[in-house]
Amino acid sequence: MAKHLSPKDLDVIVGLIDGWDGKLSWDALCDAVEPVIGSRPTRQTLSSHEKIKNAFSHQKVRLKSGFVSTKRPASLSIAEQRIRRLEAENHRLERENQRLLERFIRWQYNAHKFNVSAEKLDAPLPFVDRDSSEVKS
Repeated sequence: MAKHLSPKDLDVIVGLIDGWDGKLSWDALCDAVEPVIGSRPTRQTLSSHEKIKNAFSHQKVRLKSGFVSTKRPASLSIAEQRIRRLEAENHRLERENQRLLERFIRWQYNAHKFNVSAEKLDAPLPFVDRDSSEVKS
């Protein structure tokens, strides 16, 4: 049975995609992920996670835009790679934030449409006592 990816694995894979240099394909990504998480995931496993799929498509667009790396000494090359990874992560997070804002606006509209008050939406979550298995009467 295939290994399920943990949230930590997802973050590592997205970081790997953000720092990707060269041709990006699902097969190449699966090969690059294998030493990091301990097993080789399938393309379907990776593409089933929205976070990975969005980072992958965003990086493909960035690579197709024609960014060309210049020859630099080792220390500048490392800095350039880090800057490129951070810029890719920043762009991905901006897009993710935009999607969340759109979702919030949709929720806000639906709450207004179905007469859900702000007080009901801001109500605290119910307390769950996980220490005791006894039913209190």
